[in-house]
Amino acid sequence: MKTILFLLIAGIAAIVLLIALGPMILLGISLAITYYAIRKFILTDSIGGKIGWAIVGLIALSISLSNTAAFVGALALVVLYYIYKNWKESKQKNEEDQWIIE
Repeated sequence: MKTILFLLIAGIAAIVLLIALGPMILLGISLAITYYAIRKFILTDSIGGKIGWAIVGLIALSISLSNTAAFVGALALVVLYYIYKNWKESKQKNEEDQWIIE
C-alpha cells in the first residue's frame, strides 16, 4: 500500500513538474536579469544609469514574483526529492530486514 501511495504521489508531482517547466525557465531568466540589474546598479556612478537599472531590476523582480506556476513546480520538485529519499530508505530497510530474517 505504501509503495502504491509513493508511486501515485510521485506520478502526480512529476506531471506537475513537467507542466511547470516553462514557467520555471522563465523564473530562472528573470532572476538572472534581476541579479545582473542589481550588480549594474551598484557599479554605476551616474544617476540616470542608476534609475535605468533600478527600473529594469524592478520589472524583472515583478516578473519573478508573479510567476506562481514556477513556485508550484519547485514545490513539486521538492516533493519528488523527498519521495525518492523515503523510497530509498524504505528499500534499504526492507533489504536489511530480509538479511535479519535469514
